[in-house]
Amino acid sequence: MKNILFLVALLLSLNVVAQEKKKQIKNQIVEASCGQCQFGLKDRGCDLAIRLDNKAYYLVGTTIDDHGDSHAKDGFCNAIRKAKVSGTVKNGKFLVKNFALIP
Repeated sequence: MKNILFLVALLLSLNVVAQEKKKQIKNQIVEASCGQCQFGLKDRGCDLAIRLDNKAYYLVGTTIDDHGDSHAKDGFCNAIRKAKVSGTVKNGKFLVKNFALIP
């Protein structure tokens, strides 16, 4: 009986660990910029990222080129901009539902 209870407890704990961490964000103002040039991310080079709760996430669902010239004076490789975003943090990336730059 103890072995069965132990096995059930073990399986339940493994299920909790296996679940992906997800965080829903709705209409939050964040910093947006080039992940590599401005936020120091290394994985993907010059790609759009946001900084949320002092952590940077690459975006999935919009790209750096969707929002103008990234190398312009106010472009993402040269400046950190504000944006209003909605989406989900999943597996270390931000899955974009809405992304709007704030002028």
